[in-house]
Amino acid sequence: MTSTPAAPFDPSAFLATCSGRPGVYRMFDDTGKLLYVGKASNLKKRLASYFRKTGLAPKTAALVARIAQVETTIVANETEALLLEQTLIKQWRPPYNILLRDDKSYPYVLLSDGDYPRLGIHRGAKSAKGRYFGPYPSAGAIRESLALLQKTFLVRQCEDSYFKNRTRPCLQYQIKRCKGPCVGLVDPQEYAEDVRHSVMFLEGRSSALTDELSAAMEKAAMGLEFELAAELRDQIAQLRRVQDQQSMEGGSGDVDVVAAIVNPGGACVHLISVRGGRVLGSKNFFPQVGIEEEGGAVMSAFLAQYYLSSHERDLPGELIVNVDHEDLPTVAAAIAESRGREIGISYRVRGTRARWQQLAVTNAEQALSARLANRQHVAARFEALADALDLDEPPQRLECYDISHSSGEATVASCVVFGPEGPLKSDYRRYNIEGVTAGDDYAAMHQALTRRFSKLKDGEGKLPDILLVDGGKGQLAMAREVLQELAVPELILLGVAKGVTRKPGLETLYLNDADHEFTLPADSPALHLIQQIRDEAHRFAITGHRARRGKARRTSSLEDVAGIGPKRRRELLKHFGGLQELNRASVEEIAKAPGISKKLAESIYAALHSE
Repeated sequence: MTSTPAAPFDPSAFLATCSGRPGVYRMFDDTGKLLYVGKASNLKKRLASYFRKTGLAPKTAALVARIAQVETTIVANETEALLLEQTLIKQWRPPYNILLRDDKSYPYVLLSDGDYPRLGIHRGAKSAKGRYFGPYPSAGAIRESLALLQKTFLVRQCEDSYFKNRTRPCLQYQIKRCKGPCVGLVDPQEYAEDVRHSVMFLEGRSSALTDELSAAMEKAAMGLEFELAAELRDQIAQLRRVQDQQSMEGGSGDVDVVAAIVNPGGACVHLISVRGGRVLGSKNFFPQVGIEEEGGAVMSAFLAQYYLSSHERDLPGELIVNVDHEDLPTVAAAIAESRGREIGISYRVRGTRARWQQLAVTNAEQALSARLANRQHVAARFEALADALDLDEPPQRLECYDISHSSGEATVASCVVFGPEGPLKSDYRRYNIEGVTAGDDYAAMHQALTRRFSKLKDGEGKLPDILLVDGGKGQLAMAREVLQELAVPELILLGVAKGVTRKPGLETLYLNDADHEFTLPADSPALHLIQQIRDEAHRFAITGHRARRGKARRTSSLEDVAGIGPKRRRELLKHFGGLQELNRASVEEIAKAPGISKKLAESIYAALHSE
C-alpha cells in the first residue's frame, strides 16, 4: 500500500481528483489498517456521500471519523467492481464490512431436467438430475449472472416444490422475470428456446448467441414487429452485462500486471496482483524521475528494484507490462538468478490478459492525475518555482494561455489558472476568436489577452502573479504589448518555448523579455509545474475547439471519428442494441464488434467520453 500521508485527510481535495467511473475504494486509518472496502458505479458520487455534513448512520460516521487515506481502483464496469470488492473483503476481512461464513465448496449452475427446467445454484455432490455448469470461483458471480439471465431469458429459478403447487402466477411473472410456465402461460417450444439460449451463454458461446439475437432483432424490425425487436434489444444489452465478469475471473495463472505512466508532472507505476486467475488487488508507486525519462526506462528500473530488493516478496510466474524496453530480458534473467525461479515478461498480450493490462494503465493514469492535483504536492512545486525565479515568496496565482484550431478553423484560446492548492477550474476561461487571419496565432493571442485584461479596468477578475505564455519570443512580445496597451500593473511574464529537439524537459524559458533566457534541470519540480500548467492549457483549448467545431448531440461524437461512416455506425448500434449500451461499453468490448479494430475502438471510446 502507498504510505499514509502525514497531514489530516482532506475530503474536498480528494473528491476533486476522484474519478466518476466504476471501481472499488479502500479506506485506511492513520496506521495504514484497512477499515472498509466498497464498490461503486460512480466512485466520485459514492465517496462524496460519506463526507456530507448530516444524515450519516452512526456506524458510517464512526468509519468516516477514522479515515486517513482512501485508495481507488478503476474497473471497466459494475460487475467487475462487485467481483473485485468480494475478493478484497475475503482476503483482508475489514472490520467495517459485513463478513459472511467462508464456505470452501465451489458452486455450480444447475439446469434441471423436465419440460420446464429451472436454473439455480448447486453445491456439494452432483446427485440432482440435470446439466451442471462450472465450477465458479465466486457464488456472488453466479448470483449476479443468474439475476441477469433471469431478466434476459425469463427461465424460472423457483424450487420444484413451489413450481408444482402453483395455481396462479407469482410475483416473478408480474415483474416480467418469468413467463409463468407453472400455470401454462408459455408454450413449451418457446420456453425450450429460452433454455437453449441460456445454455449457449453458460457454455461460453455468447458471441454466437449475440449474433443470433442481433439477426432476430433486425428481422423483427424489418417485419415491423417493434415490440419483439425491443425485447431482443434488451436481451442483447443484458447479455453484455453478464459477460462483464470475464475480465475479473476469466484468466488463469499467477501474474503481476505492471503499468508505467510518465507525464510532464511525474510518473506512476501501478501493479495489479492476479493469483489463480483472479484479480486480488493493486498498488501505486510514484518514482522520482526526470521529465525526459520514458516509460520503458521507468518500467525496467522499477521491476529490478521491486523484485530484487526483497526475497520475501511474492514472485509470480509471469509479468505483464504496458511498455517494452531493451533491458527487460536482462531484468528477467537477474530476477531468475536471484530468486531461483524463471519468470517471463510479456508485453503483447490478448484476451483477458490484455484487459488486465489496460486496467493497470487506466489506474496508473488516474493515480498520477490525482497526485498531481494534490494540494501539498502542488504547493511544494510553487515553492520550487519561487526559488527558480528568485522570488521572495511563492506566487499565489498563475495564468497560462494557449491557442487551438484546425488549419485556422474554429480558433479557441484557453486560459487556465493554478494556485498553491491546485487548478482553480472556476476561473478557467475560453475565448472564441473571431475576425483574425486563419492560423495567425499571434493575433489570436493578442485578442484573447486583450479581452481578458481589459476587464481589470472594470474591477472584474484578479491580477495573476505570473502570466505563462505557451510560445517563444514572439508570443512573449505580444503579451507584453497587450499589457502595455492596457496599462496593466507590473507582473511577471514567463514564456515557454520548445527546445531544438522539441522533447519534454528541454524547454527554453524567457523571463519578462527575450534577453533573459534560461533552462531548468529536467527533474526540477518547478519545470514539472510549468509543464503541468502548459499541458492543462493545451488540453482545455483542444476541448473547447472540438466542442465549437462539433455538434452538441452525442451521436455527433461518432460522426467525428475517422473511419466511422453511416454503415459502420449502424452496425455498431445494432451490435450493442443502442447508443446507451455502446456508451457504457469498455474499449475491449467495443473492439469485439464486427469490423472494429482496437485502435478504432479507442477512438470511439474517447469520442463518447470526451469532456
